[in-house]
Amino acid sequence: MKNIVLVSLGCAKNLVDSEMILALVTSGDFQIVSDLKEADCVLLNTCAFILTAREEAIRECKAIRKKTKAKIVVLGCYPERSLEEVREAMPEADLFVPIRDYPRLHSILTSFLSSEKPLSPLDPLKRILATPSWSAYLRISEGCDNFCAFCAIPYIRGRFRSRTLDSLLEEAKMLKEKGVKELSIVSQDTAHYGVDLGKDGPRFLDLLKALDEMGFYSIRLFYLYPNELNHEIIDFIAQSKSIAHYFDLPIQCASDSLLLKMNRHDSVENMRELISYILKVMPDAVLRTTLIVGFPGETEEDFHNTLDFIKEIRFHHLGCFRYSREEGTRAYDMPDQISEDVMRARELEIMGTQLQIAAERCREMVDKEVEGIVTGYDNHRHQYTFRCYWNAPGEIDANIYFSSPLPIEIGSIHKLKIINGFVRDLAGQLIE
Repeated sequence: MKNIVLVSLGCAKNLVDSEMILALVTSGDFQIVSDLKEADCVLLNTCAFILTAREEAIRECKAIRKKTKAKIVVLGCYPERSLEEVREAMPEADLFVPIRDYPRLHSILTSFLSSEKPLSPLDPLKRILATPSWSAYLRISEGCDNFCAFCAIPYIRGRFRSRTLDSLLEEAKMLKEKGVKELSIVSQDTAHYGVDLGKDGPRFLDLLKALDEMGFYSIRLFYLYPNELNHEIIDFIAQSKSIAHYFDLPIQCASDSLLLKMNRHDSVENMRELISYILKVMPDAVLRTTLIVGFPGETEEDFHNTLDFIKEIRFHHLGCFRYSREEGTRAYDMPDQISEDVMRARELEIMGTQLQIAAERCREMVDKEVEGIVTGYDNHRHQYTFRCYWNAPGEIDANIYFSSPLPIEIGSIHKLKIINGFVRDLAGQLIE
């Protein structure tokens, strides 16, 4: 029996690939271990979205080689984006497998690892969850058709391809039977689901309605382009049984001229009207967004328009990233590239403003009662951690902490009364 270690970098969509790869290798004469010193082979699943992600992959590969003499297989987005570059950047690795070769990954690894038992192909219905047993991701599509000027995803993952509704419902049923209570829906453009499945094919709302009937405790939607949402979808979420009132809306900026340069298919007024409608039908809705500062040609006026917008909307959670100049994207050769110093200063101003807003939003939660899942125990704080509709998996949002005189089962559902709000986190008191 040979030992395999898998290291997964990047986003939740990449993690789903890693979970399928874990199931693939255990279909042969291999077992999964966590200690690199015990490994016969290390599988490194990489991200290559921006330069910092590629640098992280390179550092990880070097660190792995220092700890083990095991074979190293580099998979995923980095080999897909540039096979020549990754080979030069990671001489420590023994094999590179781009995403385009995933249909025959089982054959590649069977041969490379000299498996006596042939491995099974990748299958979304065969996943070894890397998340807690009560929480999982459901990836509903691959690729992206938006071709935002700053983004390399369409060149790495290809054009947008929805999975069939039947396959998604079968996978969701499998996850439910495994004990998953919390389902997180991920895609590069989630609300675009089904547009490529034909005039009479299912759409995003059809998928939501079907999933809502399956009895999950909570369903959370990630990466909802504002221009893909409409009142019908919002109205359904408002009255649904299980879909969290949590809206992850990646606006990138709030300048119409910059949105046009970015090839974002939206306007500031449309985003404002959408958010206004969400809050009208769901006053308790939690709003999250991501921003880019320093996109080529971003003026002081553009930047302050974005700053004013976040002050107006008061997002509960917000991430801000400095523009990364990515070769092959439309923005790479755009004039008026912004200096790193200016980008850093703008990022700090955005996040400084957001910290004040987040603290205000946290204080607004005080005295509210929330129901959610106990997610773990913080040994440093000697308190349990908790997730409700307010905060998402994957540590992208802040946390909720509470104490209990008696042991509580991780993954169990309880109610808290929020008794304090800090700069980002909340403190709760157990109700039951």
